[in-house]
Amino acid sequence: MIQPGLTHTSILKVEEQHTAAAIGSGDMQVLATPIMLALMENAAMLAVDQELSEDLTTVGSFIESTHLRPSQLGAEVVATAQLTAVDGRKLSFHVVAMQEDVVIGEGSHTRYIVNRERFLASL
Repeated sequence: MIQPGLTHTSILKVEEQHTAAAIGSGDMQVLATPIMLALMENAAMLAVDQELSEDLTTVGSFIESTHLRPSQLGAEVVATAQLTAVDGRKLSFHVVAMQEDVVIGEGSHTRYIVNRERFLASL
């Protein structure tokens, strides 16, 4: 049974394909906000992944975060997710992204546990 407190940290080295200019969310060579959010989601997904059977996964349904500071090419960004609440299939996380010892983004994220086969069949 999944319990609050589970954590995972995902790491990304900022490369050209991660920039706002490359993905079209801006025109500068800095980490794009959508990429930072994806890294946070990845950390949340992996925080609970080992607790689920192979037929189950989680899907993101909500994310809210600040993006406080830019990260340049070559920077290492570390995103950590901590599971804060479990309500049936609904999982709530606190997420934070850091560059060195500076918080560059922080927020909340919600994921739902789904059966892989049924989820894909519903498309």
